[in-house]
Amino acid sequence: MSPGSPASTELGQGRTGDEEAGPARMRLAASSAALDDARQRATSLRDGALRVKALLDRPLASYYLVLGCTLLLLAVGLMMVLSTSTAFDLDNGAPPYSMFEKQLLGALAGLVLMWLAGKAPPRVFRAFAYPLLLAAVLGLLLVLLFGQEVDGAKRWLEVAGNEVQPSEFAKLALVLWGADLLARKEKLGQLTDWRHLLVPLLPGAAVVCMLVMLGNDFGTTFLLSVIFLSLLWVIGAPGRLLLGVLAVLAFAALMLIAVHPDELQRITGFVSAQSSSYCTNCYQLTQGKDALGSGGWFGVGLGASTAKWGSLPLAYADFIFAILGQELGLVGAICVILLYGGIAFAGLRIARRVPDTFSRLAAGTITVWIVVQALVNIGAVLGLLPITGVPLPLISAGVSSLIVTMVALGMLMAFARAEPDAARALAAAGPSTPRRLLSWLGVGHLPAGRAGRAGSREAPAGSRAGRAGSRAG
Repeated sequence: MSPGSPASTELGQGRTGDEEAGPARMRLAASSAALDDARQRATSLRDGALRVKALLDRPLASYYLVLGCTLLLLAVGLMMVLSTSTAFDLDNGAPPYSMFEKQLLGALAGLVLMWLAGKAPPRVFRAFAYPLLLAAVLGLLLVLLFGQEVDGAKRWLEVAGNEVQPSEFAKLALVLWGADLLARKEKLGQLTDWRHLLVPLLPGAAVVCMLVMLGNDFGTTFLLSVIFLSLLWVIGAPGRLLLGVLAVLAFAALMLIAVHPDELQRITGFVSAQSSSYCTNCYQLTQGKDALGSGGWFGVGLGASTAKWGSLPLAYADFIFAILGQELGLVGAICVILLYGGIAFAGLRIARRVPDTFSRLAAGTITVWIVVQALVNIGAVLGLLPITGVPLPLISAGVSSLIVTMVALGMLMAFARAEPDAARALAAAGPSTPRRLLSWLGVGHLPAGRAGRAGSREAPAGSRAGRAGSRAG
């Protein structure tokens, strides 16, 4: 066959077509493989989301979510207090671990109280509402009379050589008293009138806020106002009433800031920091932002912060998040924020699911209180909010704040156990190990269902004994 023949021409054209079709097939195969890979990733993401949803749908998911987030935040807090307080103690000539030892003892006491609160029924908390409020008001009065003044503020009362902050207990007291009061009014059908929503809740909250503010503690006064507004929000107060109360509280806050030089200086320092690069009265804010920004993605390492050695005031308390960001980096800071987000999600879900009004009010208000306090502290360190002097929950040094926060979270865990699905699951599981041990020792008793089953198991033996006695007779 000659090169110019028709057959050779058709053969050459066929080879050229195959050579052109080869890259097209390769591109088609590559796109098909990429599509299959994308489908596999989407399927794995969907399966992962379904697994997470299945975990969250379990009866005690809220309980374990609050417990897990609390323990992780507590562990991070103890590490950061150890890191920051050691530098502070050495700078002030104190034993290097004195503040950490107090925080550790407070954490151990808080764990015991949190466990007890988590096992208690909600009616126990209602029994403590009025006594705790009375004790908190008495403690605030004693602080004004005999309290120690530090940096122009009276917050602490020395009891048996230890500093106690009654304003921290006032937060929990206002939650319990307000929830119990509104629950009783709702049971009586009195909440259709706006006056029953505010009286005596508003005067009571105003008295507590006034006592705290007389000690120049603006941050705690703000949080008490948040607790008061949260109670109204959870109970379902009308929007007009909430806006009116919010306007009155904002006006009162402006008046208090205007007559308190320290608070006015904080506000002007915050405004100056936002409006210009040069600020004469925002040293703490500038140092905190520098420390936070120097941590990078993964931080300089635990204990390696330089800002805690005197350049950042109150690094162990109000500005501990700046040291956390410097030592653990952006990743560590985001993980801490996500843990607070887990508490917010679980707490609001508990408040939506619990059957009684008191539990719903207390759970929702505790959640708002702790999350808002964390946001205010973090926002102040980031320069997004004025510095208010509130601690970061479970992380900042301060035994009173730590114990009160852990008790409140223990109450949240008790409300999670009272959810209908959780209560049925716990009832089906039977008594816990400590209760079984007590019943074996003759202390306490098993639930009626188990006692009945135990009696039914013993019945055949009794009947056999009866038949044997009849034969002997």
